[in-house]
Amino acid sequence: MIDQQTFLRDAMRRLNLTRENFSDRIGIRKRALDTWILPETSGEFRVMPDIVTKFVSEILHGSLVELSNTQSVYIPDPNTPLRSRIGHDGKPQLLSVDQFSRDSLEELFRVADIMQPIARRQKVSRILEGAVLANLFFEASTRTRISFGAAFCRLGGSVCDTTGFTFSSMTKGESIYDTSRVISGYVDALVVRHPEQGAVDEFARATNIPVINGGDGPGEHPSQAILDLYTIQREFSRLGKLVDGAHIVMAGDLKYGRTVHSLIKLLALYCGLRFTLIAPTGLEMPAHILERIARGGHVVETSTSLAHGLKGADIVYATRIQKERFADEAIEGYTPDFQINQALINATCSADTIVMHPLPRDGRPGANDLSTDMNHDPRLAIFRQTDNGIPVRMAIFATLLGVENQVQHSMRDVTWRSPHHVGPDDAAFDGLD
Repeated sequence: MIDQQTFLRDAMRRLNLTRENFSDRIGIRKRALDTWILPETSGEFRVMPDIVTKFVSEILHGSLVELSNTQSVYIPDPNTPLRSRIGHDGKPQLLSVDQFSRDSLEELFRVADIMQPIARRQKVSRILEGAVLANLFFEASTRTRISFGAAFCRLGGSVCDTTGFTFSSMTKGESIYDTSRVISGYVDALVVRHPEQGAVDEFARATNIPVINGGDGPGEHPSQAILDLYTIQREFSRLGKLVDGAHIVMAGDLKYGRTVHSLIKLLALYCGLRFTLIAPTGLEMPAHILERIARGGHVVETSTSLAHGLKGADIVYATRIQKERFADEAIEGYTPDFQINQALINATCSADTIVMHPLPRDGRPGANDLSTDMNHDPRLAIFRQTDNGIPVRMAIFATLLGVENQVQHSMRDVTWRSPHHVGPDDAAFDGLD
């Protein structure tokens, strides 16, 4: 049995209901529901009655049957593992967000919810004991590389890390195919980051072990987009909002920012979204992505003005200028007016607007990135966002290696003492964790 917090969050996702609507649906007070969703370590946590569990399960089953009869909605065979449904070319590999449907994405979120106690240092699991991960990063990385490594280690595995081209026999003329095939004989999974778009696909074609795209040039960054959307869902859960119908603002380098390329594709799986895309001249979102989003019936607006575009936003997703990917472009219109800071957010956004950034952000004076003066604003979700990267990447590993259903039964209490709040200077966070 999964814990009640995970069960209830998953039920609300599948029924697409806010906490208020969900409590009305099952006939209880919202305050009671909130005490059931709180972590068990909370002093206000309460155990949900068994009859409620049974009733919610019946509602979920009835809703699925109704959908399948009226809307020809695909209901996955419970005997078909998630790794088979999200695989690439019949292999358990994650190369693009295009591999996901809304249902399979939210099923992965359910696995990530189960991983939360492990990610928060409350429980440990050894389901990947003996497995070895190779982090092949041909491009500099700190957060993504360590996040993948930490996620694998928290499930009991071990990690081999490499960074840069100098470590690789590619400097001697070895092909991507040969490198991938050789390393696959040593390890059980690969995470690959490469500066050239499409290079990670070449690594995947040379092996049958799980390969995860850790970023391929200006192409995609699927795990970052998944954790971003997972964060949006959790933020919206405490605010009583749904992803459907949300106003999403993306600002910064939308041409080379691979995180926004992947995230906007995932968001397009939802309904009735309004996108406002704000970029300096020459760094706009690629046309093929705009066409794809528009075909989904979403509203897409473009602007070069932050002051105008941020108004009414539910999510502000900022991304830095990717100078390392520039060819001959000059940065036009990228002035101090383009910086997202406390004064701008206060002037244009509401109290429940959420501000995100994939990091790293350039915090140097005059950098015109997301300002550090927002660090104590609870609307700034960047550290909650990075923290969510661990359970999401744990879920990806467990799913691709076929052990996601063993996690719940493998947990035991930690034997060390960890801080209740990881960041001592993090802004106060009002609402459900």
